[in-house]
Amino acid sequence: MAAAISLYLDEHLSPVIAAQLRRHDITIYTLQELGLLGDTDINHLTRATEMECVLCTCDDDYLRLVSEGVEHSGIIFGNQFKHGIGEWVNSLKLIHAVYTAEDFINHVEYL
Repeated sequence: MAAAISLYLDEHLSPVIAAQLRRHDITIYTLQELGLLGDTDINHLTRATEMECVLCTCDDDYLRLVSEGVEHSGIIFGNQFKHGIGEWVNSLKLIHAVYTAEDFINHVEYL
């Protein structure tokens, strides 16, 4: 059986998203809970990859890192001003139901 994705929520997204997803038994980590607010983008992307998590973000600096060839366990990117909490929750639930961790290696999914 293919591994389900785990999610790593960056500091620009509301922790309310994590609380909602946990109600659906989705493994998700927030920077607030990990005590990692203010760390660099490359450190977050590296840590998410080491944890085998897909990074969820609205920070386009991660897209620049990907364009530079940085390997990762996946990124889900959305616009902070276009996508509200409900849309993030619904989109991440759908992505979690459809994709496996293997599908996301070095893949960027746009909301």
